[in-house]
Amino acid sequence: MTKMRTNNMLVLKMFVLFMLIQTVVFAQGAKEIFINANSGNDQNSGSKDNPLKTLNEVAGRVNQANGKGAITIYISEGIYGLDVTATFHPVNWHFTKEQRLTIRAEVLPDDSDWDPGKMPVIVSTMPLNFKPYGNQDPLGGASYGIQIETEHVTIQGLRVLGTPVHERPKDGLVRRNYPIVREGRNLDDLRITQCLFIGDKQAIPNHLAILASGQGVVVDHCIFYHCKDAIVFWFSDEPARNCEVHHNLFIGNYGANVWSWSAAEDLKFYNNVVTDTNVFWILKRDEKASFSLSNSLIAGYNELVNKGGGPAGFGEKADPGKLKFGKDVILKKEGNLQVVEDPTNRNYLHIVPGTLGADLGAGLFTK
Repeated sequence: MTKMRTNNMLVLKMFVLFMLIQTVVFAQGAKEIFINANSGNDQNSGSKDNPLKTLNEVAGRVNQANGKGAITIYISEGIYGLDVTATFHPVNWHFTKEQRLTIRAEVLPDDSDWDPGKMPVIVSTMPLNFKPYGNQDPLGGASYGIQIETEHVTIQGLRVLGTPVHERPKDGLVRRNYPIVREGRNLDDLRITQCLFIGDKQAIPNHLAILASGQGVVVDHCIFYHCKDAIVFWFSDEPARNCEVHHNLFIGNYGANVWSWSAAEDLKFYNNVVTDTNVFWILKRDEKASFSLSNSLIAGYNELVNKGGGPAGFGEKADPGKLKFGKDVILKKEGNLQVVEDPTNRNYLHIVPGTLGADLGAGLFTK
């Protein structure tokens, strides 16, 4: 009995020592974490040779870390199901504009060996039981996928789906998933780049790709394909400055593309391509802010500018004069653009090269 007790104590001490070593290594030097849905294990160290398996595990490790400096999370090709929200909210680790938290695909679209199949796939499978501000959701249920509650963050190179639910089971209900969210009204500097957001309102609705509060929200070189809504500038204690939407491709979205509720008038919108959409732009209900748009193409829309609205609707028609279109913006109420539908093509879901809109550089590639 004494020998067994001694062995158990030895095992416990070794486990505690292992955990302390892992914490020290992460805090002091190992600023890279690797995730692999196929070969990873959440008991691993998170190194390239010993990757973790889930985003939730890496979020927990980042949240518990103490220190400062850049942290880069590399996500390998594979399917990553989120059965609970992956929340990044480190209290004792501090990032800066140069020393960021980066959550990225291991292989990026600009890499020579990239193809669309190498994009890590994020899909939400959690219950839709999120309670906004502690209250019961009146619209039938909601969930968050990846939640960012820290400053100076980049999300890059991911293929992001919605959730496999029936979005509109009856009038007045909208069951919805928000794949990428930031709630902090005073947070700054969130960049989402080279991500592919795909939805299908019949099979896997992607209700709203990016729901972001606070300042400095930049969305560039992304594709929003058959989502409901694409980008919502949500809440801020003061108008959200230093926000940008550029080089994005919006295709076949059945909601609206940009909701500028909290955005300040310095929002930069350029080199974007929009085709076959329901509502192009939705203003805050008071219509106080105006926005300047440049070097973009909007071809095929039902409504150009609305105001108000919410999860269950798109508000009402607004003053189109609140959008200041530069001379290099092409507006075509009717019409569709040519999109590459061959899934083996490197340009999958991009505008067909040489056709209208292709010269604007909208899509996943930055080079």
